[in-house]
Amino acid sequence: MYSATTRSIAVTVTPTYLEDQSSPAEGRYVWAYQVRLENKGDLTVQLRSRYWKITDALGRVQEVRGPGVVGEQPVLEPGGEYEYTSGCPLTTPSGIMEGSYQMVDDLGDRFDVQIPAFSLDSPHQARSLN
Repeated sequence: MYSATTRSIAVTVTPTYLEDQSSPAEGRYVWAYQVRLENKGDLTVQLRSRYWKITDALGRVQEVRGPGVVGEQPVLEPGGEYEYTSGCPLTTPSGIMEGSYQMVDDLGDRFDVQIPAFSLDSPHQARSLN
């Protein structure tokens, strides 16, 4: 589990390797990641858009931007929570994801909320002792 808090918005991410959807022999590795957002502040906020930076084990970077998450632009009242699950395929057995959510509060202020960097690890990643 990975967590970060920005302006009273807590983001927790839990990645899971999906063995049944992966095919290492074909260079396909798939993860699900569950995200939980918690509004620990005093203002209502809405998630407007997302930005992801996905880096595979070879250092190749893919950037993803778009409105909302999983087709929604959730509103979080003070004390409110929102959870969703999404996925990420890679051609390498490991990688890293990080990013941000663009939010707006009920006063009209726009701000970015950090998504903590999290590791995508599979049991197929070669390990070495240093």
